[in-house]
Amino acid sequence: MTSVSSTHTQCQLVDVQAQLPPVRLSLTRVGVTGVEKVIRLNLGGRSQLFWARFECVVELGPDQKGAHMSRFEEVVNEAIGQVVLGETPFHAETLAEHIAQLVRERQGARRAEVTVEARFPEHKPAPVSGIETQELYTLHGCAVSTAAGTRRLIGVSAQGMTACPCAQELVASSARARLGESGYDGEEIERILEAVPVATHNQRGLGTLYVGLPEDAGIELDARLLLEVVEQSMSSEIYELMKRSDEAHVVEKAHRRPRFVEDCVREMIRGVVEQLPQLPDGAFVSARQENLETIHQHNVVAERFGTLSEIRSELDGGAYAGPHTSRRAWLDQAA
Repeated sequence: MTSVSSTHTQCQLVDVQAQLPPVRLSLTRVGVTGVEKVIRLNLGGRSQLFWARFECVVELGPDQKGAHMSRFEEVVNEAIGQVVLGETPFHAETLAEHIAQLVRERQGARRAEVTVEARFPEHKPAPVSGIETQELYTLHGCAVSTAAGTRRLIGVSAQGMTACPCAQELVASSARARLGESGYDGEEIERILEAVPVATHNQRGLGTLYVGLPEDAGIELDARLLLEVVEQSMSSEIYELMKRSDEAHVVEKAHRRPRFVEDCVREMIRGVVEQLPQLPDGAFVSARQENLETIHQHNVVAERFGTLSEIRSELDGGAYAGPHTSRRAWLDQAA
């Protein structure tokens, strides 16, 4: 007679995840998301503590019922113990690479993808008063591991302010008509509009920029430089703490640099090309801007991604260079 305890042991030994699924179909992404940890990373040559969120996924084959979910958490904890809490902290993208390689090995998967989002503070002075203000940014790391190798991306997200060019021109047209009716000539009207920033509606924007390097590039990217590119792409930076003089400066700066959501993306891309001329043609760039509308109930978004070869070709000649290489396609091209 089989005892209850031995029966229980036999049940525990059955690897249900490795069984054939009722529907023999591969799955593109299976794993865990929203894993939160406090980690230590290298940012700008300094070791800092971060609150971070992880997502770890694998491509599941048609002959496997499920992934071993507990192994994802085990790998993240192991990586934090071996790498993050070690003497030499990694960059976010290097940590993602390390975890992706471990996940693929432990899950026996063809492909593993890991993303890390870490929130961190930066202290900077307000533009006029110089009062120190703390701003929060997001640092991104992403890596894909396959049998061919591992590729990774570094990214940042920052908030800013945009002023709508279309509404500003509509307001300016009305102002010209009223000033003309009041007796001002054309030259005087233009001098007035040049001296006084014209009103328009504003949005708070969220810009996100990713850069990926081929395995043999031998270049280390500075996340702070990428943050500068993102913030400069919008009409104005924003600050959590400002005096009245700072508020006036930010509002006037934004209204003197009106930009559509599309302009922000193009400025981000141009910023990468101009400020990082050492990047090879095989590098990958992804820029995304979302603006939170104030006079509509919807938001607006724009995005551009592709290799630097594609981007430089368009900037040099102005002709469409497509189709644009996607993030997934570039990550899966590891040599």
